[in-house]
Amino acid sequence: MRQPERVLLVSRNLPPFRGGMERLNLHLARALAARWSLHVIGPRGCRNALLSAASVTECPDRPLWKFLAGAAYAAARACLMPAPMWCIAGSGLTAPLAWLVARARRRKAAVYVHGLDLIVLHRLYQLAWLPFIRRCDLVIANSHHTAALAVAAGVDPARLRVVHPGVGMPETSPSPTTVSSWAAGRQIRPGAIMLCVGRLTERKGLLEFVEHCLPGIVQRQPDAHLVVIGDEAPDALHGASRVTRSRIAELAVRLGVGHALTFLGPVGDDELALAYVASRLCIFPVRDVPGDIEGFGMVALEAAAHGVPTVAFAVGGVPDAVRDGVSGDLIPPGDYSAFQAACLHRMSHVPDDDERTGIRAFAAGLAWPVFETRILDALASVPQGAHC
Repeated sequence: MRQPERVLLVSRNLPPFRGGMERLNLHLARALAARWSLHVIGPRGCRNALLSAASVTECPDRPLWKFLAGAAYAAARACLMPAPMWCIAGSGLTAPLAWLVARARRRKAAVYVHGLDLIVLHRLYQLAWLPFIRRCDLVIANSHHTAALAVAAGVDPARLRVVHPGVGMPETSPSPTTVSSWAAGRQIRPGAIMLCVGRLTERKGLLEFVEHCLPGIVQRQPDAHLVVIGDEAPDALHGASRVTRSRIAELAVRLGVGHALTFLGPVGDDELALAYVASRLCIFPVRDVPGDIEGFGMVALEAAAHGVPTVAFAVGGVPDAVRDGVSGDLIPPGDYSAFQAACLHRMSHVPDDDERTGIRAFAAGLAWPVFETRILDALASVPQGAHC
């Protein structure tokens, strides 16, 4: 019996790390494993998330250089295994490893790029990593904005495809009693919650939202409450963030809105679903930060999957994740007056069933099964005879 073709995936962005890139790479792995025999080189602990879908080589997860060293050794060993049909990098960070294995075995290399991995302001990265991204047979971008960044970085447009990240569509919704109990345990009224989900980085703009918007919102709607889910950023391409939970909390207290701010830290999927359902809107006040970029905006898509609208600045790839006037409101970058007004409008307006259905329908068009199909279609679009 003929053995299935092999595929290699190299990525640090896999569970147990948390975040949008990690969820995306997990679904990327599952899509590949459904079609081919998959081997993954990833961080320590990722085997548990991948279950039996792939063979796995785990590498030290921290610090970053230790992961890269371990992944390089694993990639060298992979050159001695049966040649994979594709060598795929889960981000630009691991593109050199995927390309080198592909080159050694005369096979094809692909990389999924997220935005920051194309523009990070680090001279060594620009000199040593970007050339490998350019040489890949296929570059898959998470948004049209990221695709434009790839072209600006020298990627051949003929090798470029856009495949938006996906979202899980809830099969059931928590009961009103469960949601009310969850909110009551945190002394928050469900209908007054503005939810912010994501790591606390400068790019996410939470500090500026608290400074420029939250006082005005609370003044006009005294029961409004900002709930923040997420942790501080670990080491990554852009380095540690200067935006911390304590700094944001201190600013809120100084402005007289400390009572209207609650940090929940990182939470599990069940509590995150409760938070979405309990919220009136999701805020996504992303900023333009030199050397940093919001490649897509998966949080906005997750909110839409629960029928919750998002108010967001139209920065980076966010316009691909929010359909203006349907799944939320896109605000000109930096216009905090308009952002505040949009939040107040959404807080005072209870969406009817038709509106929630339209929001969920937008998310359904980008569900994870759609993402997985489009990934496989992108790989299939490269002629079989082509190699890097």
